[in-house]
Amino acid sequence: MSFNQSNLRLLTSYSFYIAFIISILGLALLVADFGFNQSSQFQIYLNTCYFIVLIVGISTTLLRYIFKYKSLKVSVLIFDSLTILLTLAILIAHFFGEEATQHIATLYDDNWVKLAIILTFIREFSEQNISYKRTFLNPAQLFVLSFLIIILIGSLLLMLPNATYNGISYIDALFTSTSAVCVTGLIVVDTGSYFTTFGQTIILILIQVGGLGILTFASYFSYFFKGGETYENRLTLSDMTGSKKIGEVFSTLKQVILITFSIELFSAVIIYFTLDKTIYQTFIERAFFSVFHSISAFCNAGFSTLSNGLFDNGFRYNYSLQLVIIFSFVLGGLGFPIVVNLLKYIKYFFKKKFLFYSGKEQLHQPWVLTLTSRITLVTTAILIIVGTILFYLNEYHNTLAEHSGFGKIVTALFGATTPRTAGFNTVDMSALNFSTVLLVILLMWIGASPASTGGGIKTNTFAIAVLNFLSLARGKTRIELFRREIADISVRRAFAAITLSLIVIGLGIILISIFDSEKTLVSIAFECFSAYSTVGLSVGITSNLSIYSKLVIIVIMFIGRVSMLTVMIAIFKKVKQQNYRYPIEEITIN
Repeated sequence: MSFNQSNLRLLTSYSFYIAFIISILGLALLVADFGFNQSSQFQIYLNTCYFIVLIVGISTTLLRYIFKYKSLKVSVLIFDSLTILLTLAILIAHFFGEEATQHIATLYDDNWVKLAIILTFIREFSEQNISYKRTFLNPAQLFVLSFLIIILIGSLLLMLPNATYNGISYIDALFTSTSAVCVTGLIVVDTGSYFTTFGQTIILILIQVGGLGILTFASYFSYFFKGGETYENRLTLSDMTGSKKIGEVFSTLKQVILITFSIELFSAVIIYFTLDKTIYQTFIERAFFSVFHSISAFCNAGFSTLSNGLFDNGFRYNYSLQLVIIFSFVLGGLGFPIVVNLLKYIKYFFKKKFLFYSGKEQLHQPWVLTLTSRITLVTTAILIIVGTILFYLNEYHNTLAEHSGFGKIVTALFGATTPRTAGFNTVDMSALNFSTVLLVILLMWIGASPASTGGGIKTNTFAIAVLNFLSLARGKTRIELFRREIADISVRRAFAAITLSLIVIGLGIILISIFDSEKTLVSIAFECFSAYSTVGLSVGITSNLSIYSKLVIIVIMFIGRVSMLTVMIAIFKKVKQQNYRYPIEEITIN
C-alpha cells in the first residue's frame, strides 16, 4: 500500500470517528430540544445542526461502502439504503418547505428530522468497535456497571424541565429512574399526572432498556451492522446471556429482541382495541397508552399512566384489558430461554402430529423440553392456580365483592399473578385482608423465572428448595426429577439466592424501621419485599418515606434487579479451582 493510500485510509478512519462524535452531539441536542423550551431563533440554530449531523451521517455511510470498509451484507445494505433514502427525503422536504411535492410533504414535520437523528446515531454507534475486556471488567462487573450508568443517565433526563410539569427533586428522579431501569414500578410521584408525555417516554425507554439490558441492544446492533464479533466479546456475552454455546450468543440475542418486540407489538394492538373510546378519544392518546402498558407489562415493570393503576375508574372492570396484561407479564416472567424452548416444543408437537397422520413412524422421542423449562412451567402453573384459589377465597367478600362472577375470577387471577414481579393492581392494595397481604408477600418473594424480566428469588430456586427438603425427608442423597438429576451447584446457588435475599430484605426492614419508625412493620416489610423482587406493588407508604428510607429502597431495587449473587461475584476476586480436597465431615444441623 502506497503512502498516499495509507494516509487516505487513516484520514477516512478519523472521519468515521468524528462522524460518531457528531452523531452523539446530535443526540444531545435532540435531548435538549425536547427537554428545554426553545426560542424561535435558537430553534433555527438547532435545525441547522440537525441538517449537518444528517449530511455527515449519509456521507460517512457512503464512504464505508466506497472504500469497502463494510462487507455487502444484504440486510445491512437494505437498512442503510432505506435510512439514507428516508433522510434525503426529509432533507428535501425541509429545504423546499411547504412547497415540497405532495409525496413527501408529510415529512416536513420536525419529528421526522428527530427520527433521522436517532437512526444516524444508531448506525454510527453500531459501527464502533465495542470490546468487553475481561482483564479489565469481568461479566458481572460489566453487567452491574451498565445498570448503574443507565440509572444515572435516566435520573438526569427526568430532571429536564420539560420532563415534569412542576419540577422534581433529584432523589425522586433517581428513585423513579432506578424503579424504571430495575423494572420495579414503585413510585414516589404519580407517573400520569406528574410527568409530561416527554417524561413518560423517558420512563418507557428506561423500562425497555432495563428489561432487556443495554448490553443486549448494543451488542446485537454492533453484530448486525458489522456481521461479526471477537471471541472475547462472544465469551463475555455468553456469560451474561446464559448461552451454553459461544457460537449461539448472537442468535440468542436476536431471539430475545425478536420475541420481546413481537409480544409487545401484539399486546399493544390488542390493548388498543380493548380501550373505551370515551376515555381516550384521539388515536395518539390510545396508542401511547397501549404501547406504554404493553412494554411495562412484558418487562414486568408495573408502571402505569393512570393515577390508581388499573384500579382506576373505567379500567377495573375492563376484564379484556386485564387478561391481555396478564398474558404479557406472564410471558415476560417466564424468561426468554423458556419461551424459546416452549416454541420449539410446540413446533415439535405439531410436527409429531403431522408425521402421525401421514403414517410415518417416529424412531425416537427427543428431549425437547429441557429440565429447566419443565420445572419452570410446572412451578409457575402451581403458583398461579393455588394463588388464584387462595386470593379468590380470601377476598371474595372483601375487594372482590364489587365484581361479577367472571369478574371475580379474572380479578383473583390478576391478584395472584401480578405479585410475581408484574406490579399492576386492579384492587385497592391497602384494603386487602391480612392473610392476603401475607400471600402477596410470599408470591412477591418467589417472583418470576430465571433469565426473565422479573425479579424475586425465582421459581426454579423455590422449586429446588422444596425438592431438596422432600428428598431429605425421604432419605435420598440426590434430587431427581423427570428422570434427571439436579446438579449440586444448582442446589448451592438456590440456597445462596434464598439466604442473600432474606439478608438484604431483613437489613432493609431494619433500616427503614429506624428512619421511619412511625410506619407499621407489615407495611415496611411489604415495600422491601416488593422492592427486592422488583414488583412495584405498594400499600401506599412509598411516597411518604424519608430521604434515607428512599435511598434504602433504591439500593434494594438495584440489588434485586442484578441479584446479590451477581454483586458479590463482581466484588470478590474469583479463586482458581484447586487440585486437592480436604477430608469430608458432616456438620450437626438439627
